[in-house]
Amino acid sequence: MSAQSNGQLEAKLLDSETIDLGHYWQTVRRYLWRILGLAVFITVLVALIVMSITPQYKATAKLLIESKQAKVLSIEEVYGLDSSRKEYFQTQYEILQSRQIAEKVVEKLKLYENPSFAPGYEATQANFISKQLAALKSSIISSLPFLPQKEKVVLSEAQQLDARKRYATAKVMQALEINPLINTQIVDISFEHEDRQFAAIAANAVGDVYIENYLESKLDMTTKATTWLNESLQGLRTKLDTAERRLSAFYEQEKLVNIDGVVGLAADELQDLSRQLIDAQAAYNRAETLYNQVNSGATIAELADLPEVINHPAVQNVKREQIGAQSRVSELSKVYGPKHPKMIAAQAELSSIQNSLNDQIRSLVSGVNTDFSTAKLKLDALREEVNVNKESFRKLTNLESRHKALQREVDINQQLYSSFFTRLNETSELGGFESANARMLDLAVPPSFPSKPKKGLIIAAAFIVSLGFGVFLALAMDALNSGIRSVEDVERKLGQRMLGLIPWEAHSKKDNLSLRHFFDGKRHTFSEAVRTLRTSLQLLNIDKPSKTILVTSSVPKEGKSTVSINLAFAIGQLSKVLLIDTDLRRPTIANQFSLPGFQPGVANLIAGTHTLEECIVTDEMSGIDIICAGTVPPNPQELLASDSFKVLMQDLKARYEHIIVDSAPTQAVSDAIVVSKVCDSVVYVVKADSTSDKLITNGLSRFLQVGHRVDGVVLNQVDLRKAKKHGEYTGFYDQYGYHSYNQDNHYKAEKTKQS
Repeated sequence: MSAQSNGQLEAKLLDSETIDLGHYWQTVRRYLWRILGLAVFITVLVALIVMSITPQYKATAKLLIESKQAKVLSIEEVYGLDSSRKEYFQTQYEILQSRQIAEKVVEKLKLYENPSFAPGYEATQANFISKQLAALKSSIISSLPFLPQKEKVVLSEAQQLDARKRYATAKVMQALEINPLINTQIVDISFEHEDRQFAAIAANAVGDVYIENYLESKLDMTTKATTWLNESLQGLRTKLDTAERRLSAFYEQEKLVNIDGVVGLAADELQDLSRQLIDAQAAYNRAETLYNQVNSGATIAELADLPEVINHPAVQNVKREQIGAQSRVSELSKVYGPKHPKMIAAQAELSSIQNSLNDQIRSLVSGVNTDFSTAKLKLDALREEVNVNKESFRKLTNLESRHKALQREVDINQQLYSSFFTRLNETSELGGFESANARMLDLAVPPSFPSKPKKGLIIAAAFIVSLGFGVFLALAMDALNSGIRSVEDVERKLGQRMLGLIPWEAHSKKDNLSLRHFFDGKRHTFSEAVRTLRTSLQLLNIDKPSKTILVTSSVPKEGKSTVSINLAFAIGQLSKVLLIDTDLRRPTIANQFSLPGFQPGVANLIAGTHTLEECIVTDEMSGIDIICAGTVPPNPQELLASDSFKVLMQDLKARYEHIIVDSAPTQAVSDAIVVSKVCDSVVYVVKADSTSDKLITNGLSRFLQVGHRVDGVVLNQVDLRKAKKHGEYTGFYDQYGYHSYNQDNHYKAEKTKQS
């Protein structure tokens, strides 16, 4: 086997395929009319469906949601939200498309009486296809016994009305569309319906219902607030009256007119008494100290040294007199003697003064005792008075605390009552004037054109999508089709060279294609294709021509015997050729040449039952020699693998310039592999657009594994007229000057003949 052939096959077996856009384009061209037919069919079908759909009209109203409501009265509202926040507007959008608004629209427009909002209305308006599909679905469901069957429930009139309202509400929510405009407070309210007038009415109704719903909500909240305030006000009035009665009872019980200031006076009086008590305590302490000193058993002289005695004015006067008398006695003693009358008189005066001083001291001591007793009595009296005042002050303080608590209760209830009373009046005022949070900016008008279906767009999209789907199907079919249909497939999928294309020829079952067509002048394309195959083999092995050529295929019915016979015809025009049928299991050569079943052949030669001359048959038309399979043996492969067969082939090679060996298919048995050992080259026949490339690759790989030579592939039964339309074989036959003109005429002639 050549290195080039081995490399090509190994590349096919080991390397992954690359993306080939040209191949995809050829595939699309091959299926072009089918793709267009599918696209046109689907487009027409979609057009019929679209044309039968009832057009829908969408009317749009514009609603402006105020961020701050008009405040006619400077009173805080009961029902309020922070309208400056983003969440406020998002909440309003959700309210607009809520079930509550939809239900009120149904009630406002009485949609439960509108036939287009009644259950089953869509079924009456459905097109023929939809009705048939619905009927088919219903029949399938009813025919399945394991599915529970719906039981008919008889509803009362009220239940039927409620069901219609629920259905109408769902339809309104389905037809309603809310679209806030970016960076604005404007909302588009769109409603879709088959009636353009009604679509506008419904869109406007949604806006009106939203505003009315807001006002009703405010009024409801105001009413509830007023009721609650009235109830709370009555309770507060009762609490206030009770508190006031308790305060009055307190005044009466304590016999008070006004407690304000009484506690202050009592506090001042207690403070004054406390100061007096402090002073009395200090005086008592001083008197007690002096009392203790004078009553401690001291002498007159010791008492005279007491500061309280010395500093007393009376004592000081006597002291001065004593000092004067002592001075006179001292002066007289300097002049007179003790017995002098003047001295005696002076001494007598001094003694009198001393006695007077002692008396005065004794009088002072007696006064100290009296002062001590007086100070003690005063201190005790003040203490008693302070205690009495303290008790009185404590009572007054308790009374004041009770008074403050009662007064505070009255004040709080009075304040609450006043606040609630004021709020009740404000709420009552608000109840008569309600401001809306939104207003209709633009009312919806009946649209001039339907919003859906977009017939032109849908039909165009259907054509484009179906065209793409057709291309996808074509590529998918091509990907799933593992057959070989072109030179490119042979080289890309099989990794082999293309030796030739044998065109498909129309013929009846009675005709013998292999014998008649090659020599038929009207079959010019067929005969030239076989000659091209002959030339390819000659050019392939120009340095060392192949004498023995094995022709095989992957599976039966690929036309290998036809190729073998016609290749023998073509080579036989130039040299002496022998055609051998080595397919000992299902021989066909004898039948092709109308030879009898008992004609000896290869099996007989190997077995030695007949001579070579007895087995060789010469075809008179072509002049080639033929050896058919002969008697079918029970062990074909053993015969072909025997030395006798090898000797036979050596003998035949000496007799003939070329030997064409028709062998069994490679996938059925291994006979072809065995026979190839005595052949120079292998020609692999592939039926166009039929045999799987995996089977072919498997067959080729079997030759590769045993190291045998495969010259290339012959693509058989190719429809050249179809292939020319797709440009699959452009250049392969044109380079030899072959055209499909004769084949086209042949097709026309065959059709005329068959008709």
